[in-house]
Amino acid sequence: MTLRIERHSHGSRTTIRLIGRMQAEHVSEVQNQIEESEGDLTLDLEEVTLVDVEVIRFLGRCEARAINVVNGSPYITDWIAREQG
Repeated sequence: MTLRIERHSHGSRTTIRLIGRMQAEHVSEVQNQIEESEGDLTLDLEEVTLVDVEVIRFLGRCEARAINVVNGSPYITDWIAREQG
């Protein structure tokens, strides 16, 4: 399974839900979705099953830009913290 991206907007809030395996080749498409979104932005990783190091670095940059990254599995959130530290 590759990555599926779902974008939901409600007022000034947008949630981008990522589903499946996210790899470096998907970062540009997710970045495009982010750039097309307005207001408060959340990346929902609840159904992300696999990532690579470039994705982890991208997610860390998202957090640094005040984009909420939520529902990531513990291995993803721990890896982001290690990359930032």
